[in-house]
Amino acid sequence: MENFIGGKIAKAGNRHAPEVSQQTGFPSAATHYQEAPIDLHKELIYNQDATFFVRIVGENWVDFNIYHHDVLIIDRSFKLQKNRLALIVKEGEFDIINFNTNYKKEEIQVWGIITFIIHNML
Repeated sequence: MENFIGGKIAKAGNRHAPEVSQQTGFPSAATHYQEAPIDLHKELIYNQDATFFVRIVGENWVDFNIYHHDVLIIDRSFKLQKNRLALIVKEGEFDIINFNTNYKKEEIQVWGIITFIIHNML
């Protein structure tokens, strides 16, 4: 496009400025691709250096809603407190307890506090 300025012809500058399109009408079905994916490490892990995973074999801890093939997320940085589930070693065996006053800290070795239980729903 050309403009007339004082009897001379001058070319117009580049008027097109690329930018994000302005949405009009219905939203695109693909807009959810713009969102960041959910990172389960960011959602479920409090302290990455002190966290580990354990897969459960057996039905020994059904009372705690922990079933065969569940995955436990265990954090070693948390302190043992009353009514928290903990992975312990007692008499050379791993066990899961709901810590209360019936246990003395001298009798058990705490490996970590269970922060999440992941169940398979299939």
